[in-house]
Amino acid sequence: MERERALARIEAVLDAVESEPMPVPVREVWVYGDVALGLDPVERLDVYVTKDLLLRGDSEAAERFEAEHGVKGVGRSVSAEWAEAHPDLLRTNASGHAAPEKCLAAHLLSDDEPVHLEVCNASFEDNVQQRLKSAVDRDAYEQILDPRGVCLYADGRRSESALEKLREGELVFPTLGEALSMLGLDEDQAAAAADAVREYRASQSGATVRGDVV
Repeated sequence: MERERALARIEAVLDAVESEPMPVPVREVWVYGDVALGLDPVERLDVYVTKDLLLRGDSEAAERFEAEHGVKGVGRSVSAEWAEAHPDLLRTNASGHAAPEKCLAAHLLSDDEPVHLEVCNASFEDNVQQRLKSAVDRDAYEQILDPRGVCLYADGRRSESALEKLREGELVFPTLGEALSMLGLDEDQAAAAADAVREYRASQSGATVRGDVV
């Protein structure tokens, strides 16, 4: 993806989060990896969304959508208002419940785009630490979340200054291995982890999504 197009896609995501009903409330939007580093082209556009839980459940909507569409959890895990407006974008997990991360991906992304969406209830920095610990404990380095991120939206406001720095390529980050070393990995471990992350990203194609709960 050409960098100009990647930046346009980021702004389209921000516009949607600011102005359109979402499946779940969105508290933060970050970008990380290639686009944050100023690369052109961007091999994959990595976007991180911090979601909040719905404040009020809607048992009536849940029963109606399950009866009409065979989808559980509407009005509980995802917004009934959103689902009524976008029944074609409802996505479920393996047990047939509405999956917030998949619904967000369906709303925000096109299937053929080289974009990865991470969705979690925790902030980017907190999840970076949690994912690193889990990956090291399970020897699954490919699951590490690249810590080189930029916050573009938080608590209802986008950061124009961060967007401008992103557009101008003014942000400076260490290599992935160096960044992981700063988070506590030794040099050899950090190098191996960085290689695993790169190989995993290279194996992905099209739009992908991952949901986490911390």
